[in-house]
Amino acid sequence: MRRILVTGGCGFIGRHVAQELIEHDYAVCIFDALLDQVHGGEAVSIPAGAELIRGDVRDRDALAGALQGVDAVIHLAAEVGVGQSMYEIARYVGTNDLGTAVLLEALIRHPVQRIVVASSMSVYGEGLYASPDGRRVGNARRRPEGVRNGQWNPLSAEGDVLSPLPTDEEKAVDLASIYALTKYAQERAVLIFGEAYDIDAVALRLFNVFGAGQALSNPYTGVLANFASRLANGQRPMIFEDGEQKRDFVHVRDVARAFRLALEQRQARGHVINVGSGRAYAVSEVARLLADAMDVPERSPEILGKARSGDIRNCFADISKARDLLGFEPRLQLENSLDEFVAWVRGTVAIDRGADMRRELEERGLVS
Repeated sequence: MRRILVTGGCGFIGRHVAQELIEHDYAVCIFDALLDQVHGGEAVSIPAGAELIRGDVRDRDALAGALQGVDAVIHLAAEVGVGQSMYEIARYVGTNDLGTAVLLEALIRHPVQRIVVASSMSVYGEGLYASPDGRRVGNARRRPEGVRNGQWNPLSAEGDVLSPLPTDEEKAVDLASIYALTKYAQERAVLIFGEAYDIDAVALRLFNVFGAGQALSNPYTGVLANFASRLANGQRPMIFEDGEQKRDFVHVRDVARAFRLALEQRQARGHVINVGSGRAYAVSEVARLLADAMDVPERSPEILGKARSGDIRNCFADISKARDLLGFEPRLQLENSLDEFVAWVRGTVAIDRGADMRRELEERGLVS
């Protein structure tokens, strides 16, 4: 496999994936719609040596042209964001699911050796938990009335407090948002297609990705980018619930390497694989770490005490399968990678739209 098509290759993750591939002597063609919400209408830079084709992933003819001479596809093109997906439903389903369907139909006529699709940790809903007596609980859910009353943590059927565990791929999916639904549909469509047409197919379930190059003016993108945008504009980071919800933050360069490994490792065929750091961070801790790194420690986070519809409490990765099948090991941890991220933030114009995001959700009754 020498020529790789990267859909969504001008996005935050896509640019790093393209760079990783070029550094390992692959020829890269990027296919991207260059959406304003992601790119803000600014000029887009791509890695030296990459070819760019501008097009919508739902455009059959444009995709057919882009697939000429391609050996493999990394499919990243997608609308991203749990909150926005709950009211721009047609947009998310159209881009993520219909777009994937159009791509797969194009691959019938222009087959490749392998396709790797970006899925999401959101498909798990709540992560894995343990009951007080040590039982594995894979179907924990919060009750809406409990959340409205500030009962943030999921409870067992008997009302006992559950302890969060690293989430592995054996944990059943539990789709709590439209975004999660579309990502699960993407991964299943790709894996079903791969089996039917004898094309290697792999789905990577990405956890919270961070690093230089995130869209700081898009409030529906990553947690760290939202916090950085607020801090850069003299505002306190906004945190829903009580700030103690736990997430896994994985550096974008580690994610890019995981995509390359998913192309190269034969044994990954047909698998869904977690890509994370394997560590759990409280969201409020992340906000404080970033404020310290940006030298604005007085900007303590604003704890809203409200929950967004579609949000979950805890989910962080068990990456044993990535180690076994991909030979993947994260190299960059959140706590030792923030200086590089902060340097990039300081050289970037960040428009804080966090208040707009909160208002849009509250106007639709999606915050309680």
